[in-house]
Formats: sequence, C-alpha cells, structure tokens
Amino acid sequence: MKNYRNSIFYIATIGIFSALMYLIVIRGKDLEINRSIVINTSQNSQWEDFLEAMLHNITHPLAILLAQIVTIILAARMFGWIFRKIGQPTVIGEIIAGIVLGPSLVGYYFPEFSANLFPTESLGNLQFLSQIGLILFMFVIGMELDLKVLKNKANDAVVVSHASIIIPFTLGMGLAYLIYEQFAPESVQFISFALFLGIAMSITAFPVLARIVQERGLHKTKLGTMVITCAAADDITAWCLLAAVIAIVKAGSFVSSLYVIALSVVYVVVMLKMVGPFLKRVGDLYPTQEKLSKPVVAIFFISLLMSSYATEVIGIHALFGAFMAGAIMPNNMRFRTIFIEKVEDVSVVLLLPLFFVFTGLRTQIGLLNDPYLWQVTGLIILVAVIGKFVGSALAARFVGQNWKDSLTIGALMNTRGLMELVVLNIGFDLGVLTPEIFAMMVIMALVTTFMTGPALDLIDRIFKSDTPIIPNEVTDNTKYRILISFGDSQNGKALLRLAHFFTRKQENNALVTAMHLSLTNELNQFNIAEYEQKSFRPLLEESKSLNQKITTLFKASNDIDTDIAKVANQGEFDLLLIGLGQSIFEGTLLGKILGFTTRIITPDRLINTFTGKESLFEDSLFDERTRQILAKSEVNVGILVNRDFTEPNHVFIPIYDKKDKFLINYAQKLIKNAGSYVTIYDFTGFIKNNAEISETIKSIEESYPDHLVIVESASPEKRFMEHQNLMIINLNTWKKLIDTGEEWLRFASSTLIIKRQNIN
Repeated sequence: MKNYRNSIFYIATIGIFSALMYLIVIRGKDLEINRSIVINTSQNSQWEDFLEAMLHNITHPLAILLAQIVTIILAARMFGWIFRKIGQPTVIGEIIAGIVLGPSLVGYYFPEFSANLFPTESLGNLQFLSQIGLILFMFVIGMELDLKVLKNKANDAVVVSHASIIIPFTLGMGLAYLIYEQFAPESVQFISFALFLGIAMSITAFPVLARIVQERGLHKTKLGTMVITCAAADDITAWCLLAAVIAIVKAGSFVSSLYVIALSVVYVVVMLKMVGPFLKRVGDLYPTQEKLSKPVVAIFFISLLMSSYATEVIGIHALFGAFMAGAIMPNNMRFRTIFIEKVEDVSVVLLLPLFFVFTGLRTQIGLLNDPYLWQVTGLIILVAVIGKFVGSALAARFVGQNWKDSLTIGALMNTRGLMELVVLNIGFDLGVLTPEIFAMMVIMALVTTFMTGPALDLIDRIFKSDTPIIPNEVTDNTKYRILISFGDSQNGKALLRLAHFFTRKQENNALVTAMHLSLTNELNQFNIAEYEQKSFRPLLEESKSLNQKITTLFKASNDIDTDIAKVANQGEFDLLLIGLGQSIFEGTLLGKILGFTTRIITPDRLINTFTGKESLFEDSLFDERTRQILAKSEVNVGILVNRDFTEPNHVFIPIYDKKDKFLINYAQKLIKNAGSYVTIYDFTGFIKNNAEISETIKSIEESYPDHLVIVESASPEKRFMEHQNLMIINLNTWKKLIDTGEEWLRFASSTLIIKRQNIN
C-alpha cells in the first residue's frame, strides 16, 4: 500500500508542478510586449547552428584546458611506464612526454594540431596550474626531509654535500665565463648568468635519488643513509642558495639584494621560531587521521599558502616558501605521512605532469641546429658530470669512504631530474636563460638523470659486489622452497596458510618466504622501515598462530611484476604463490576495447608474442601484473582465487590428460602434511589407462588409506563442489574450461591455478 501511495504522490507532484510551469511560461509571453526581443534569424540550418555551437564549446578556454590536462596525463603515464620498464626513473619519461608534446616533435610535425591543443593564449593558465602543482610538490619534498637524520649524521655528509655543491657551482660559473658573450641575453649581467649556471650545475634531485636508493635496497645500509643525508643537506643548501641567487638577479646587484636577503632571514627565523612550534603544538593535539578534522587540515594548508605568498612577495620565489613550510611540519612521521598522502596524489598525478609539458613547450631542441651548438651542449654535460659526479666522489673518498661507495655516492648525487627543471624554469622566467641555453640545460638534466642507473650497474660490475636481493638462507637447495608474493595482508594470510599446509610436517626440510614489493614512487624514504613492519605484521602474527617459521623479504621496486619473477627465478623456488588480480579491462564493453588496444601497444605483450610465450589476441583472464608474472617466471606459479580459504580439509583435483598429472604431487603433499581428503576426477579415463599414475596413486592409498578417491564422471555436482575447501587445477585446463563455459566451475570454492614449467 505504501508503494502505491508513493507512486500516486510522485505522479501528482510532477503533473501539478509541470502544469504550473507551463502556465507561467504562457503568461510570461504577455510580458514580452513592447520589448526588443532578439530572435535568431540565422540562415544556417539547425545542423550548422549545432556545429557552430560545438566549435565554440571546444575552443572555450576551460574546454581547451581540460583537453590539455587529459592529453598531458595520458602522455606522462605512457612515457613514464615505458621508462620504468627499461629501469629508468618515471620522471625521465614524464619529462620526455613534455618534450614530445612541445615544439620539438608534435609542434614540428603536426603544427596545426599543436596550435589547436596548446594555443599561445592558453599557456598562461597551464603555467599557473603547473606552479600550483610545484608548490604542493615542494611542500611534500620539505616534509620528506628527516631533519633528525641531518642533526645526528651530518658530519661527513655535510662535507660531501657542500663539496658536491661548491665544486660544480664553481665550474658552472667558469662555464658561464666561456659562453656568456655568445649565449647570455643582452640585458643580463654576467653575475646573474653565472650564478644561475652555477646553481643549475650543483642541484641534486632528492626525490629521484631517494627512490633509486630504495629500489636498489640501499636504504638499510650505511651507504644508503650516507647518501640520503648528503642529498638532504644538498637540497636544503641548494634551495637557500637559489633563494639568494634569485634575490641578487631580481635586485640587479649584490648590494641591492642584501635587503631581500635580510627579509629572507627574518622570514626563516619567523618560520622556525614561531610558525614551527605552533604547528608542532597542533600536531601533538591531533596526531591521528581520526582526530585530524578539516579545520585542522585548513590550518596547515593556510600555513603553506601564506609561506609561499611571503617568499613570492619578498622576491625569493613561492617554491622556497612551500619547501620551508614542509620542512617545519611536525616531526611525527605518521602525521607527515597523512599530509603527504593527501597532497601527493593530486600534485604528482594531476598537476606535476602539467609542469613537465609546460617545460617541454618551452624546450625547442630544433634551435640546436648547428654542430657547434651540440658541442656546447656536450661541454655543459661534461662540466655537470665532472662537477657533481667527480666532485662528490672525491669528497666522499676524502672523508674515508672506499672507492666503490665514493663512486656510488657520486653517481647518485649527479641525479638532477625534476629539481633541475624547476631551477631552469625560474631562470627562464627571470630572463636569465635564452631558449638555446634552456634547451641545452634540459638535455643535460635528462642525460645526467638517465645515466644514474647504468653508472651504478657499471660500478657494481667493476667492483664485482652486486648486492644479492635474496637472503642466503633462501638459496638452500636441500629444502622445498615456497615464495609468497602478496599485496594486501588478507590475501597474504591466505597464501601463507596454503604454503603452511603444503609443508607443515616437513620440519626443517621446507622454507617459506613472504615477499612484499611496493613501487618506489609510492614510498617515502623516512618511513620506509615503518611501512615494511606494517606490511608484514599481519603475516607474522598469522605465522605465529600457525607455528610456521617464515623469512620476510621487502623491496622497493620500479617494476613489480618483473622483480617478482626475478626473485623467484634467482632463488630457484619450487613454487611461487600469488593472489589473483582481476583485470580492469574485463566485464564491460569499453574495458574490452581498451584491453584489446592496450595489448597491441604494450611492449611486453609484443615481446612475449614474438618469443612465443603468449598470443597477442588471447583473452586476458588475469590482470596485467599476473599475466606478466606468468610470462616471466621460470618456476612453478600458483595463483590463488581466495574465497575465504582457511584449511584444505577437502580438496578437489580435475585430471584430463598427461599435462595434468603433476597435480598428483600436490595432492600427495596436502595428504601428507595437512591430512587432506583429496578427490580426483578422472574426466577422460586417463588415470585408469596410465599404469605409472595408477601405481603412484596406489602407493598413496597404501600410506594414507581413505584420503584419496578417484571418481570417473562427466562433471561434479553442485553439492559436491560446495563441500570442497580447495580446488587445484592446471592453468591450461582452467583456461579450456573457462572457454567451454563449464557450469560446475561456478560452484568452486577457493581455487589454486598452477602453471608448471618444463612439462615433458
């Protein structure tokens, strides 16, 4: 009755008020008498009017800005992914994306498209948005600095850090002396040009360096701590120097800049002695995310904006204020993490790529159209590498580091990345750098960042001390070894239980290793230890309740699926267990279209197609990561479809042909170690007609009576399937059953899909 009453009320309300609106419109017509109403008398057809309106909408500044943002993000993610796959920092790919979208490539070959997508009048909006992204990013950079480390371990680090600044700074000024007459703008004084080249040569990209250190597993070593501390001290010193350089350039002379520098000192004192303690007090009162209300968050963001505004007005750039606001945030790392998570996604994913593309739009590599200009570019790169790489390495050697660690520090400190682009854009905006020098310096930033990875690999090769990523105890070939790779803890616990039941009674003859990998660009160097503990805590608690000893392995990764396969292969594990990831491209029409195009343009997919590991047009039953792990692994891989798996009391194994016979080994392990009751369905009569398999099953039945049953049937019943705790199935067989649409698969509980390597 209530539903009928609601329907009647709905219909009556809509009907009555629609009628009232109609009457108002009719009556309103009478009000138009004696008014100059303009009626559209265009001779165009309705279709032409529609197209004209659409063209107006497309060329509206907001529509152009949104189209630019979408294009930029897609290009940045694609190039970032490509460079991550070849072992380079994502930031290089994002910088390359900006250059590609700029006049150097797209603008050169598709000028009309470039002019429509990036019209000159729209660049102002893009610049302001990119500056907001940089302000938020510099806020994060300031928060990522652990000032306690600087206080406690700053002795040798400060020596190396300041040497790595003063040496390239001096060489940069010397370079400026050589090229000033040819390349400096007419109205720029030598001191301004020289100071900017000096600071550009001496900068280090702290975020990129920290992520490389994490990815290579150096963050737990003395060398890693040393280089992180050097980079942090370098960052603080370089930004203070940059503020002074900007003050000198804007003031026009050193004496005039003293007023700006004096104001800057007052600003820093106020931030450290007044604003910092106040924010610390707020942080102490609201230390958790639950207590952190929106008004409290507003206090910190207002502090950020006011700090940036103050430094912009003083004349040392808003970015320094953002950096300073981040540095004085409360020392509570959990508190800082909350803010980093709030800010980083928006700044890094959405706004920061705008800065890369804006830089790319300014970078006109086509201006370097003479061999001499490329020689000058080579000289700039040489000076940058000698100043930073060699200078840092010699300083590290002087304070007592061995040659390997000294060269490693030099290679890492030579990383420039995004920080270099920030300095270059400031110089370009101030008119200190010409378009030619700007393009040369951008190329230098790319080269010095790109060479970091290969340089570290070369150093390791020369000194023959490549750090193993696998613990020594894992490489014991006398044990049955299982590797668990998990993302979320819930799946990790299920995988651990499964590994436990495979090995429970083998005592010292089995080893279970739990591995968790995280992308380097999602980790912050100051809380990586806490993150590692948090990731493994649920599994360690589960292992204690199971009385199962496990070895843990954590790694920051630039390419998770490749590293999972690499660890499994190098450790020669007997079984790699992973959870099932659902493909985002399955289940919807748009998803299937995008999935198909992604498979065609994905380099990994094309390589695997040419090498015969998979078909290009094969349907993706798994997500991209699972598919890559399967393609790259040289060990047996088990994919667990977890449906509240607890223990394998009743196990179901389908057997169709000889490719499935290896599953009987897993049945034997579960019967022996977990006391499982296993039912094997012999769908085609293969077991009955195979003497070797029959003999194996007979020996199992003799050792463990009533634990193994062979059933010959066309398909299992729903009631039987629902009674099973676990189904173990060959990957190829599972794919065939999915393709044929076997109804009984829908009733399966937790399923372990196994891909076996080297099947005879």
